[in-house]
Amino acid sequence: QVQLVESGGGLVQAGGSLRISCAASGGTFRRYVMGWFRQAPGKEREFVAAINWRGDSTLYADSVKGRFTISRDNAEGTVYLQMNSLRPEDTGIYYCAADSSWLRIRVQSQVGYWGKGTLVTVSL
Repeated sequence: QVQLVESGGGLVQAGGSLRISCAASGGTFRRYVMGWFRQAPGKEREFVAAINWRGDSTLYADSVKGRFTISRDNAEGTVYLQMNSLRPEDTGIYYCAADSSWLRIRVQSQVGYWGKGTLVTVSL
């Protein structure tokens, strides 16, 4: 069973950049598809991005496409989310997700493993 710990959240001005990380332990990292979700205040958790086992295939929500980049380091057991051109509507708790299935990683109700989240706040 894999454990996920996010880090790197914080306060950033609109138009700025931030990179958040998720460190995995307790499992074979390269066997998991990894993803990021976020939850804004008063809203449901939504899919942000996903990356496959080898790191050569990615998927993004339309709202972040072209601004966010997901990547992974299998040797370090870490997945990253580089966020550029941040907007106030990007504010929320960002959750790391892991699953063995490329299909399930995009569906919040089907993801196997979750981190506890890291807060990202984008101010005007």
